[in-house]
Amino acid sequence: MPAIMLQGTGSDVGKSVLTAGLCRVFANRGLTVRPFKPQNMSNNAAVTIDGGEIGRAQAFQAHACRVAPSTLMNPVLLKPESDHTAQVIVRGRAQGHLHASNFISGRAAFLPEVLTAFETLCGQSDLVIVEGAGSPAEINLRQGDIANMGFARAANVPVIMIGDIDRGGVIASLVGTHAILEPADRELIKGFIINRLRGDASIFQSGYDFIEKFTGWKGLGVLPWIDSIRDLPSEDSIPDDVGCSSTSGIEIAVPLMPRIANFDDLDALEGETHVKITRVRPGQPLPASAHVVFLPGSKATIADLRFFRRQGWDIDLAGHVRRGGYVFGLCGGYQMLGQTIDDPDGVEGSPTTIPGLGLLEVNTVLTRDKKISQTSGITLSDSARFSGYEIHCGETAGSRHRIIPLIKRDDGRPDGAISPDGRIAGCYVHRLFDTTGQRAAWLERWGTHSDGLDYTARVEHALETVAATMESRLDIEELLAIAR
Repeated sequence: MPAIMLQGTGSDVGKSVLTAGLCRVFANRGLTVRPFKPQNMSNNAAVTIDGGEIGRAQAFQAHACRVAPSTLMNPVLLKPESDHTAQVIVRGRAQGHLHASNFISGRAAFLPEVLTAFETLCGQSDLVIVEGAGSPAEINLRQGDIANMGFARAANVPVIMIGDIDRGGVIASLVGTHAILEPADRELIKGFIINRLRGDASIFQSGYDFIEKFTGWKGLGVLPWIDSIRDLPSEDSIPDDVGCSSTSGIEIAVPLMPRIANFDDLDALEGETHVKITRVRPGQPLPASAHVVFLPGSKATIADLRFFRRQGWDIDLAGHVRRGGYVFGLCGGYQMLGQTIDDPDGVEGSPTTIPGLGLLEVNTVLTRDKKISQTSGITLSDSARFSGYEIHCGETAGSRHRIIPLIKRDDGRPDGAISPDGRIAGCYVHRLFDTTGQRAAWLERWGTHSDGLDYTARVEHALETVAATMESRLDIEELLAIAR
């Protein structure tokens, strides 16, 4: 089964992007390629055609392969709900909630499901590019591992180790990883890649040679820092603030709550010349200069709403509304904007009902049944089309005589709500702003204009740039030989 696995010396060394880049490299060569991540931990999820959940990064990697995302590509997804618990998604479906210690001790039970998904993907493709998680050198997590070497050994997949030189210490990271791994794991590693080098690669040559000599791993190339990667969707790290270059622009403030989910909903807006995104961290007030306050999705809506109030952001938001500012809530953020959030079955903890922010005449009841679907339709005020997806537990409704629906899906069902003056709005549709016409309509409503950005084309251009760089800077033929 032709496959190769990218592991890293730590988190955020570039595994997800390099996996997507290799997927596109080999797809451009005419191969049928599939991405695979045995276990992911992320609250940024995407919806597959069959209505399942996978990590957003794997959905993007599927795009890089020019195929539709499948639950086979990420058989185990952990969605953190607190510092100690997570919802467990297996083959796209929620299987319950586990404490971290219980998952670590019992995760080996998921290995058969992981291997079945992997073998199925192998049967559908010429090549599978597997992404690991974090670092394989965490010896406290090795027993029962299904994300890194535990999977690689069970599936007999060769491994390439990624080291990030930009953060410093790449030689120690690679050599240290080699030293820590047990011999049977070490033997699976066939090469290494240096990622994110700024400047002249020849200056690093002696270090590169040392890594090869000490580890016995073949050096497969040095990748430079690639600026266009910033135009690709981020897996988990929240991007830095983006400022507009025009005095006619607007500022969108985004309060960062602990269990924020699907923060990539703003990616397309960030690419607009006339938009500045200001991420408001705990301890900071919502800026009075903001034209729009955007409440993002949440994996723990009630806990995040309580956190929102503890920060005093509810008072800041009330002042923002009094000054005539706009507010938009998406998914969990939409639920927060209503009158109440009722959790009768204890979906998010103990059964409770808490008051919402009271800005829309809707009420939410949380339910154990999770709605997962791709969706499309129009906004009712301007008939602008959208396409996106929904992932949420709960139903939000209000008296049809007291609310104005925001959107209508293609199947005729309404969703969301908008205030009579059009300044407060919310809905459940993730990636709402990706569609060019839809984004332009909202920017016009908020007091600026779109520069006509084709977000999809921008991402595609960045992906091709990454692939071309990898094609020119890495030993692709050797990578392919290792996989086969």
